[in-house]
Amino acid sequence: MPVLKVIAYAIFNKLFLRESMKVIQGDGFTAEIIRSSKRKTSAIKIQKGQVYVMVPKWLSQVAIESLVINKTRWITEKLTHQQSLLALPAKAFSSGERYGYLGCEYVLTVVIGMTTTIKLDQDHLIVTVRDQCLDNKAIIKALLINWYKQEALVALKLKMQHYAAIIGVQPTSITIKTYKARWGSCSLSGAIQFNWKLMMAPECVVDYVVVHELCHLLHHNHSPAFWAAVSQYCPDYRNHSAWLKRHGASLDI
Repeated sequence: MPVLKVIAYAIFNKLFLRESMKVIQGDGFTAEIIRSSKRKTSAIKIQKGQVYVMVPKWLSQVAIESLVINKTRWITEKLTHQQSLLALPAKAFSSGERYGYLGCEYVLTVVIGMTTTIKLDQDHLIVTVRDQCLDNKAIIKALLINWYKQEALVALKLKMQHYAAIIGVQPTSITIKTYKARWGSCSLSGAIQFNWKLMMAPECVVDYVVVHELCHLLHHNHSPAFWAAVSQYCPDYRNHSAWLKRHGASLDI
């Protein structure tokens, strides 16, 4: 075979193999490539500690590698979050467990009464159930979640009104939601949503998230102008953001 043909064949074979690669070795993780002729845009999904890069069938390997490199920090944070969740011990929903509320810890105390209720009493979070003989885990869990949601609606509404007046913005509504890995969101219409799990964080961290979402009414992006606004009203926001990244996985029931 002529030398030029051998070289051409080698180049073709190398490019073919490169384009048919099904995984990419990232910085501390392996990403599996999933190509689809139906997909028009690229996306990265992390599920059970595995990274999946979903791309159009025609997208080059170089472009995929560039995407993964640009998203390495985000991927690492998500993997750390998932690993933290897997490492957390399961809740027993029994007396003696500790639950956070605005930076303080309260000891769960389960008692028997006529109605199912929940309340704070000094350093105790007292849950009343009707029958001690039953398995009350599901009932206690539901009571706790509902209590946190109610507390979040009251507390976050007051905080939002306070900071909205300072920043000079006017949100259209506030809603309490359940998110797995986000703390708040702000729509283009000015509707703001908060994760009820935020109530387990220190109050300064809660304030940061409120300021963060309200500043999206000034800049609906994460541009330098947006972060400058956040810094103006919450100068220590970097520390609070870092706290959420480190401990956010533990804010759950």
